[in-house]
Amino acid sequence: MSLAAAASGFLSPTGVEIAFVLVGIATLAAAVVTVTTRQLVHAALWLVVALGGLAVEYLLLTAEFIAWVQVLIYVGSVVVLLLFGLMLTKAPIGRSPDADSGNRPAALAVAVSAAAALVWVVVDAFRATWIDLDGPVQGSTRVSGEMLFRHWVLPFEALSVLLLAALVGAIVLSRKSGKEEH
Repeated sequence: MSLAAAASGFLSPTGVEIAFVLVGIATLAAAVVTVTTRQLVHAALWLVVALGGLAVEYLLLTAEFIAWVQVLIYVGSVVVLLLFGLMLTKAPIGRSPDADSGNRPAALAVAVSAAAALVWVVVDAFRATWIDLDGPVQGSTRVSGEMLFRHWVLPFEALSVLLLAALVGAIVLSRKSGKEEH
């Protein structure tokens, strides 16, 4: 193999690959700040950054439909619902001493073991899987819609009912606490 062939192959990343890695690092940093900050509103806003970074990653993978679903559903709906829940339950705006229970070592151990188990399961599940490049595009609207409406309709609807119940619960809690103050 000549030097020119090696340089144009695996060892020379393209601009998309470099952008993918840089956006991935920024998304990981935003996710770490999301779970380590002691201010609940800041955590929700950093979650917007992390979920937006995932949408950019989907765009770089040419899965435009999934990217816009990520923006509309997660950034546009779930985070707004979370912020409304924080506002309706009168969560503290500044630092929250209640948000830190002192169990950081135990939480870190659980997080590392859960991440290791997840990586092991994913690697073991897809070890012999190859992507069919001649088939339909995996991130296309048609393939994603078929997967969503054939196999994932029930979990998708269950999640929407759960989010609706959380919003109704936050409204009920805020109204009860408002009546007790008067």
